[in-house]
Amino acid sequence: MKKFHLNKPLVFISAFWIMLGVTLWSQLRTDYPSLNVIGPPALIVLCAAIIAHTLSNVLLPIALKKGTMQVFVLQSFAATTVLTAAIAAVFYGTYWLTIHGTPYDNETQLEQNKDFLVVFLRTIPSALLIIGSTCGFQFYQEHYKMAQKHTLLQQAHLEAQLRILQDQINPHLMFNVLNHLHILMKKDVDLASTLLVKFSEILRYQLYECNRETITLEKEVTYLKNLVAVEKIRWGDELQVDCIWSITNGKRDIVPLLLVPFVENAFKHVSRLPSEKGFVRLSLNQENELLTFSIENSNSPKPARKNESSGLGLENVKQRLQILYPGQHDLQVTRSDTHFKVVLVIHLDQKVNYVGY
Repeated sequence: MKKFHLNKPLVFISAFWIMLGVTLWSQLRTDYPSLNVIGPPALIVLCAAIIAHTLSNVLLPIALKKGTMQVFVLQSFAATTVLTAAIAAVFYGTYWLTIHGTPYDNETQLEQNKDFLVVFLRTIPSALLIIGSTCGFQFYQEHYKMAQKHTLLQQAHLEAQLRILQDQINPHLMFNVLNHLHILMKKDVDLASTLLVKFSEILRYQLYECNRETITLEKEVTYLKNLVAVEKIRWGDELQVDCIWSITNGKRDIVPLLLVPFVENAFKHVSRLPSEKGFVRLSLNQENELLTFSIENSNSPKPARKNESSGLGLENVKQRLQILYPGQHDLQVTRSDTHFKVVLVIHLDQKVNYVGY
């Protein structure tokens, strides 16, 4: 059975026109007690709906799309004038065709309706209220659609970059690992075998395990451990690597490869000064629904080359976090001449915000 879906904008605008009709009916019942005043309010609502919706539902979206708001202002002025004239004509005609000269007529009624221009001027606020309400509501609708479309495009762009990372292992890392394997095959076959196994697990995870919105935390941690193990083998005694893994519930979901850019960045930009040993310190701690990831590496004061990159890049990771974990994360990046540190806290109890998925 198809689930009923309530069209909230339609309900809102329908309620607006019904309220307008009831208000007009109440006013006319007071001024014209001799009539069954259903026709005039219905005529006013019909004219108002046609004019207002032509302006708000047809002309306003075109103006927003083409950027011709100055033309729309002129169109709004013309629509308000036409609507004012229509409402004034109904009031003016109702008086002169129904109660003028009857026992229900009086001097006050005659004074208010003897001049059409007076009725027209008195009706302007009502026309402005109707036009303003319908256009304001439609403008909100169009703005919401544009903002949502922008968010979807932004997320599509960022997720496309993620797919590239999933489908293609970092070529720089692949080249270095294969080159290191070639060297180890001549010096240490057992270590070369270990490196090959770890590297194959990295490839398998990226190619087959990450084709979904979320992945379990234990699988993501296993992948990070393999990545760190490969880097430790590559660097050998040149680098001090310390890791702390504290996971209480590995079945919790997390966006795949979200933490990879931070790990790649740490090993790629760790200091390489011959006078001192570089270091990478990684900590991943899960307490209940709170995940805290911290990674720090030694940093040399030399300027980075312009063509250097770090996976998706820190800025793109920040944007992904804003879209996927809005209000559910805290990211702090600190750097100095000797250290570079990233601390990320994520609330895993909230559902990932996959707009458009």
